[in-house]
Amino acid sequence: SVLSYGRLVARAVLGGLSQTDSRDYSLVTASCGFGKDFRKGILKKGMCYGDDACFVARHRSADVLGVADGVGGWRDYGVDPSQFSGTLMRTCERLVKEGRFVPSNPVGILTAGYCELLQNKVPLLGSSTACIVVLDRTSHRLHTANLGDSGFLVVRGGEVVHRSDEQQHYFNTPFQLSIAPPEAEGVVLSDSPEAADSTSFDVQLGDIILTATDGLFDNMPDYMILQELKKLKNSNYESIQQTARSIAEQAHELAYDPTYMSPFAQFACDNGLNVRGGKPDDITVLLSIVAEYTD
Repeated sequence: SVLSYGRLVARAVLGGLSQTDSRDYSLVTASCGFGKDFRKGILKKGMCYGDDACFVARHRSADVLGVADGVGGWRDYGVDPSQFSGTLMRTCERLVKEGRFVPSNPVGILTAGYCELLQNKVPLLGSSTACIVVLDRTSHRLHTANLGDSGFLVVRGGEVVHRSDEQQHYFNTPFQLSIAPPEAEGVVLSDSPEAADSTSFDVQLGDIILTATDGLFDNMPDYMILQELKKLKNSNYESIQQTARSIAEQAHELAYDPTYMSPFAQFACDNGLNVRGGKPDDITVLLSIVAEYTD
């Protein structure tokens, strides 16, 4: 009607055409996961599923989340791989809550967290991949840093509009942050946090962000993930939690299916290996929706 059109124009003029964008955004996030040793979705200290760890932290300027996947090979040396990933994520979480970060620089969060681990008074050994996602409330921009083969997808209107790049040295050997004993320093793969792949882009209200360890992406192709995401009806926490759980459960089931041609098996075949089946692994899923910020 003419009336409402007139009102819109008046509002646009008064608000300098940015009326809709003066609102702050935030992420509504739920997590779910499985350790591959069947402690079904049981959280150890903090947010850990097996050797995977994650965190979700809010600060007045930003929402920040992260996932890390502890490298299992350390078990052969009597080291618990979840210690490294768990400590890294808890440290990053603390830095965010204390406001010691710049939203546009997620690599900085990773670097500061890793440096703290290196200076740790308690000796800590291990390595892990890491992915950090930051939503800047006011600018509505998502800033990401990904080191290794964990990662994220941004889904809008049922399609993947952004995704992280996987970083591998060679097949099944992702980039990783490490702390090695002095005698093994030349031998253990250790990448700099600065090597993380970083991106920045605008997000919109209703965008879905899925951040996960490779246990998800190795077992579920995009089309299956998108099928699950279609069930998201709104941005209330319960609905997000339910969807996160059904994605994690499905990936967990496929991981143990010997006849299934998983993305991991496909990737292995592309590398000349004759592999079928899912890839048993820890699975961590953080599912977020971009919503209006409410205190």
